[in-house]
Amino acid sequence: MKFPPPLSPPTCFTHLTHLSRLTRLPALPRLSSALLGATALELFVLTGRLIVYPFGLTPERDGTGPAEAGPPAATGTPTTATTATTVLPVTAAATPPVVLLHGFIDNRSAFLVLRRALIRHGRRLASLNYSPLTRDVRTAAELLGRHVEEICARTGYDRVDIVGHSLGGLIARYYVQRLGGDRRVRTLVTLGTPHGGTAVAPGAGVHPIVRQMRGGSSVIEELRGPAPGCRTRFVSFWSELDQVMVPVETACVDHPDLDAVNVRVTGIGHLALPVHPTVAAAVREALEAPEAGEDDATATGATSVA
Repeated sequence: MKFPPPLSPPTCFTHLTHLSRLTRLPALPRLSSALLGATALELFVLTGRLIVYPFGLTPERDGTGPAEAGPPAATGTPTTATTATTVLPVTAAATPPVVLLHGFIDNRSAFLVLRRALIRHGRRLASLNYSPLTRDVRTAAELLGRHVEEICARTGYDRVDIVGHSLGGLIARYYVQRLGGDRRVRTLVTLGTPHGGTAVAPGAGVHPIVRQMRGGSSVIEELRGPAPGCRTRFVSFWSELDQVMVPVETACVDHPDLDAVNVRVTGIGHLALPVHPTVAAAVREALEAPEAGEDDATATGATSVA
């Protein structure tokens, strides 16, 4: 799929048939023409996001009922969650629900394209709108944890998958790595998330949660700490033209204890990551990849969206 001219989206990608570990990918030179095209695309996406933003302010209508429950053998411990969120009913699926977690000053409308791609392939979805007034990644991660417990209790699944854009991915990683969320999260996909901290963060010094996204913050340092036995697999999409991630490799997961693969994206910027159809297809494939032990085939290495 392509955006209308003169925007130039990625043209092809290597399939995510198997996931493997990758520690670090080198930054590639930024061609002025590519950067110009990516900037134009970012403006196009920003305009669209402003249009649909009001529709994402309200929670989704809850359509989950007993008929849509997961496998009878699955268990979940209900907890009290203060957020109004929804698991959308779709056709029965063997894979766990997918939780979508937006970035800073955004809402669930950011995942319009990805939602359609996942629903079309029978995935059960949930989204969480956390307040832009949230001042701490840790607090947001605790909220996410209550939300995940509620989903597991409602659907009968023991685990979920999470897709987080930007700050949303950092919140999800903190939940997985520091709050025991690895027992609930099977796969965490991040899109343009500052895993190593970014040197460019709009509003830094004003909003506390934005300061936590900078390199050297207490949150980033906590995530550098040991995480032995972490059961969640990580797939991080990073773009060589992401102007919010500085340096761009900060969006890669680089941790010796984590099972992670970093997927390089070319030709698009930060805002386009959760809405580009080619990236959406790659995310869906990453979520459908078998867990360790489910497939005897040998992993083929790193992947890219080019």
